[in-house]
Amino acid sequence: MAESNDAAKLKRDIGLFGATFLALNSMIGAGIFALPGKIAINAGMLSPWLFLVVGALFISVVLTFAELSSYYDETGGPVLYATTAFGPFAGFSTGWAIYLSRTTAFAANANVLATYLASLNDFFAGDIARGTVISVITIGLTWANIIGVKDGIRTVAVLTVLKITPLLLMVLMGLQHVTGSTLIPGAPFVVEELGSTTLLLIYAYVGFETLGVTAGETSQPRKTLPRAYVSSMLGTGLLYFFVVLVFVALIPADNYADATLVDVGRSLAGPLGAVAITLTAVFSIGGNLSSSILAAPRIVFAMAEKRMLPGWFSHIHSKYATPDRSILLMGGMALILALTGSFVKLAIASSVVRLLGYIVCIAALPTIRRKADEAARQKAYRLKGGYTVPIIGLGICFWLLAQSSAESWIAVSILLTIGWVFYAIENRTKSS
Repeated sequence: MAESNDAAKLKRDIGLFGATFLALNSMIGAGIFALPGKIAINAGMLSPWLFLVVGALFISVVLTFAELSSYYDETGGPVLYATTAFGPFAGFSTGWAIYLSRTTAFAANANVLATYLASLNDFFAGDIARGTVISVITIGLTWANIIGVKDGIRTVAVLTVLKITPLLLMVLMGLQHVTGSTLIPGAPFVVEELGSTTLLLIYAYVGFETLGVTAGETSQPRKTLPRAYVSSMLGTGLLYFFVVLVFVALIPADNYADATLVDVGRSLAGPLGAVAITLTAVFSIGGNLSSSILAAPRIVFAMAEKRMLPGWFSHIHSKYATPDRSILLMGGMALILALTGSFVKLAIASSVVRLLGYIVCIAALPTIRRKADEAARQKAYRLKGGYTVPIIGLGICFWLLAQSSAESWIAVSILLTIGWVFYAIENRTKSS
């Protein structure tokens, strides 16, 4: 598939390490600091293994995206996959859904970051301080990504090191408290409310689709992205397993409901450990925010390039060669949502919207395989076993959607309808 104009203009400054950092920061955000206790309430000592098993199953979805990405070198990711297979309307709907999920997640995580800072010092606890923190973070990251993707990647890389290093140290210190019965718990092997627990846990693994979105700014994307997908998913799954293993080894079962990794840090190293993990949470969420605002605007950019949204958003900065207006849109929307708190209902439905996008992309694979020329097929990251892996991925996504509430589906319908109105307006503009 030929290289598009946007891929020719945008600078390909993202290599394998940069792509992997993006994926890690998209998946390792606020979730790992909040999920262990919530999952342990229903899964108990089985929690580490539940994280690992769900990750192993969900990798079928990630592997399918790895193959999809190997057919393209253009910016857009899910938008391109859905458009190729099902047409521009499906492409727009998929891109719009994933874009909204990323924007609302940014707003939610900006609030969580402000909350963690407040736990460090009462100075950050007031409403004015909270608003200032959110504004400075959002505006700062917006500007960093406008002035160049290299600066955005450097920010992501630094925050990746700052958040993963303390977590690894916590794991190394905590493993001495892991016993045989912790690692291999005795019967009965029961997970209460398996469906809702798994739906909550899957939040830890979403966000990987970021990689395909930035293909137009990635060096040798057809080769780089599949490797980054697989390595980041394996690394994330193993990190989650050991973090949760240490959590259940140190935190009494009666305290699961209110405990976080800050309590693990306090158990291992007293007040200093608690502060260290709190700072780690700040860096972790900051890295997640950096990845979101680096990748999500590229979805709007790609849709505007293909005339699914007004062409105004496909503008590339003359000096910095970045999609500046799309970045400004993302930053502005996220700032308003984060400051007003109106993102709450959107955040509840964001996982459902994202799963719908995954389903469309996985279903697009047969058509994309068929339409690819011989040269593209030979270079593609082709999955073994025909369509076995994608079918498993589809089954997992459908099963997770079945666990969703009616309230989530209502919110999803409203969100998609808003996007369809914009799409209809642009279509009318083109035909007039």
